[in-house]
Amino acid sequence: MDIVKIIETLNACHAPSGNEREIAQAIQTLAAPYADDISVDTLGNVIVHRKGIGPKVMFAAHMDSIGGIVTHVDEKGFVRFGAIGGLHAPDLAATPVRFQNGTHGVLCVPESADPKELKLDDLYVDIGACDEAEARSQVTLGDTFVYDTASFVAGKRMVAPYMDNHISCAVLLLALEQLQKSENDLYFVFTVQEEVGLRGAKTAAFAIDPAYAIAVDVTSADDELGSKHTATSKLGAGAAVKVMDRSVLCHPSMVRKLNALAKEQGIPVQGDIIKAGGTDAGAIHQSRAGVYTGGISIPCRYIHTPQEMVDLRDVEACAKLSAAFAGAALEG
Repeated sequence: MDIVKIIETLNACHAPSGNEREIAQAIQTLAAPYADDISVDTLGNVIVHRKGIGPKVMFAAHMDSIGGIVTHVDEKGFVRFGAIGGLHAPDLAATPVRFQNGTHGVLCVPESADPKELKLDDLYVDIGACDEAEARSQVTLGDTFVYDTASFVAGKRMVAPYMDNHISCAVLLLALEQLQKSENDLYFVFTVQEEVGLRGAKTAAFAIDPAYAIAVDVTSADDELGSKHTATSKLGAGAAVKVMDRSVLCHPSMVRKLNALAKEQGIPVQGDIIKAGGTDAGAIHQSRAGVYTGGISIPCRYIHTPQEMVDLRDVEACAKLSAAFAGAALEG
């Protein structure tokens, strides 16, 4: 599978938290050639099963994205909205958006707004309507929208909306493709509602009851201009083996195992410590009596903005490391 094509396929789907059906269907189609069976649970998690007689191993990559939800349409036809996940007002001015029904618009800031005090409540979506009646013929209360920005490759890097976390879904799909055989009982889970509280991972982990788990997600890069060094990874330095974030302290044995596998197979790796943010690992490691949990992260610049950047070499390293862990000898 081609990384760029996967991202373009997934980004074409409407997938804000709580409305992941389109992307779930796309992932099932992409994963089908490499699965023994695929199921979708009550919340909407896609569970791709590769059967084995060894211990249960769960991989998790969330397929939902941040977005907005319509809360009000005023008399001039402008649309007010609430946040689904972590939207930051200064990042959003003049960003094009699309609704599930095909309506397009642009996020706007009133001229009277103070840029230094800008809040989400100051923003609105202009869908080109002349008045309230026309606007309501195009959108209704509760409709959701996502970024509608472009994807492109720049050198060895790729820029696109929703690298968080479509790029990690791509990593798991690539790992499935690369995996030859494994004694382990493998569950590749594409989770829902991570951006609003790790909800899908919680129910999936409870149902699967894995012995081991790996959360695959993006992580903040420490090489952005003016970095305050709240993170440790850099683009192009390899797969980032998570040590900790705000949601989890990864089990030391998992950190050691991932680093050892990388060394054995010549996979470039680096450490991942971030002072803010979390992943599905935060919910998984606390499931039932506890789960040996680690993380494989893709360094990413400009997270939660309309244009995020990753290094394609890091993506490939993450896929190889995921496949290596899936095929590793693990104690039952």
